[in-house]
Amino acid sequence: MNRAAEYFTRFIKQKNLRMTKQREIVVRVFLGKEGHLGIDELYSLVKKKYPEIGYATVWRTLNLLKEAKIASEVSFTGKKRKYEHLFDHKHHDHLICLKCGRCIEIVNPKIEQLQEKLARQHGFKIRSHRLEIFGFCLRCSGDKNE
Repeated sequence: MNRAAEYFTRFIKQKNLRMTKQREIVVRVFLGKEGHLGIDELYSLVKKKYPEIGYATVWRTLNLLKEAKIASEVSFTGKKRKYEHLFDHKHHDHLICLKCGRCIEIVNPKIEQLQEKLARQHGFKIRSHRLEIFGFCLRCSGDKNE
């Protein structure tokens, strides 16, 4: 069991809930998939191997993962929400294509330093932040209909 799964098990026990086999499976599938995953995508992945697990179980487990700060919810275009790993993952920002929906994760220490500097200059204490840049990816930028 990896650190995130162990942490989640402790979190569940602290909430006086049981770590059921179904929850364990959903957690394992979610943690085994990198990137941005919608609830329907996660449900499909779980359902392939474990058809007895219902949509509600996947949804409730994903909400518990969010509450435990193991998963983060993101909604790039105001459409369907996606979820990504948060636990033991470095902070990153996103470039989002307005045409195809592609999401590119970016890590840039200079951007982080600039954000911290701006906050200090304004006497602002950062709790969290997200940087999302919207535009067109290389594949879509050649399209004349932008």
